[in-house]
Amino acid sequence: MAFRMKRRFVATGLVMCALAFGASSRPVAAETLHASMANLAFVDVPATARVGDVIEWRNKDFVAHTVTARDGSFDVTIAPGKTGRTVLRKPGKTPFYCRFHPTMTGAIDVTP
Repeated sequence: MAFRMKRRFVATGLVMCALAFGASSRPVAAETLHASMANLAFVDVPATARVGDVIEWRNKDFVAHTVTARDGSFDVTIAPGKTGRTVLRKPGKTPFYCRFHPTMTGAIDVTP
């Protein structure tokens, strides 16, 4: 009888640990972050993001822009008054620029 009780106690403990571990190891849902281009500059760019997050870029200027990662991980062209989206796929500091206006630069720190 004591052996059965001990086994049940151990089994219950293992189930509790598995539930606790499972709850803490769930992946965090990707977020949609927002940034803009205005007056020939990147504005409101988040300083940090996570791999899998999406940045929605709104071009508030009267000319087209690109958001081009220096490491080649993303490159999107956005017409005036339109939006474009970038999915962040690599961790690390990611500098970017506009191919049409090379003085437009920015960076985002992407964490795993």
